[in-house]
Amino acid sequence: MTAIRHLEGVGTRRVRTSRLETFVLESGPEDGVPVLLVHGNASCSTFWEEVMVALPPGYRAIAPDLRGYGETEDKTIDATRGSADWVDDLLALKEALGIERWHVAGHSLGGFVLWRLVAADAPNVLSATFVAPGSPYGFGGTRDVRGTPTHDDFAGSGGGLVNAEMAQRMAAGDRGTDHPRSPRNVMNAVYWKPPFRARREEDLLTGMLSQKTGPDRYPGDAVPSPHWPGVAPGVHGPNNALSPKYLGDSVERFVAATPKPPVLWVYGADDQIVSDTSLSDVGYLGKLGYVPGWPGDEVFPPQPMVSQTRAVLDRYAAAGGSYREVRLEECGHTPYLEHPERFMAEFTAVLAAGDTG
Repeated sequence: MTAIRHLEGVGTRRVRTSRLETFVLESGPEDGVPVLLVHGNASCSTFWEEVMVALPPGYRAIAPDLRGYGETEDKTIDATRGSADWVDDLLALKEALGIERWHVAGHSLGGFVLWRLVAADAPNVLSATFVAPGSPYGFGGTRDVRGTPTHDDFAGSGGGLVNAEMAQRMAAGDRGTDHPRSPRNVMNAVYWKPPFRARREEDLLTGMLSQKTGPDRYPGDAVPSPHWPGVAPGVHGPNNALSPKYLGDSVERFVAATPKPPVLWVYGADDQIVSDTSLSDVGYLGKLGYVPGWPGDEVFPPQPMVSQTRAVLDRYAAAGGSYREVRLEECGHTPYLEHPERFMAEFTAVLAAGDTG
């Protein structure tokens, strides 16, 4: 695979933890205030490098490749635990690095991981930044802001909903532009709002292609369902771990977290992945006519992903916490790359608030 060219000031290391060997990007002084940066699906730690080198002096950025991604030891994801494998891996990394307290930030799937991580480690979380996060109720298969399942088997969520052509091209390491579902074309069409193009496009594409693929890796397995769209989540892989089927009580635990770190929520107004009108949500695609047989809003409405996040954060605030919502115009799924100055202004403000809180 093509090697990633890391930015000046970003170092790499492999950390053996009690769970697996984790590949980590680092920047800043070793005795600086730790800032954990958790990447999204179909990406890796390199997506955070611009943020890492832009942090103010005195902060130590730590960006690991999650289990199933990048150069971290290849171990399967037990999707029946939801995000718990990732959370346990990150807490094991924290222990191995000798960190006591940290700021945490997560993008997309990484934001989904943060809902559980904040609940699990609340006394040690200085601040939490959710960047275009996966809904606290998971991806797909829920109908309202309370996360009510659309069907009892959670049909419409999980690994069976990923476009097969894209998954095959990722597995083949396709770097071309000859097909609309090539990884490069998907990245440039939906990771950010066109006509934006990332300065480090080749390295980010390499990071996207570093995801582990296969029957029990990305995107994960599926089982047939009698309910539209005919598939329900399996038990392996990241997209099944995102299913609301395996959510458990993580929403309630997040709302009840004590103490409650300050929360920043940043997302793009034109996000096509995490949205109330997501082009990755089978309910919305069915409503548009792209998936045959859609049974209508009464049976399978689009998932209100952004509204679900707001509802949970409102509950968090009502229970004594605080959050700031930042909606960036002319922005897709990756605010920290598309609008770096605005993002860093908001991010450094919440870091400062967490340091003095």
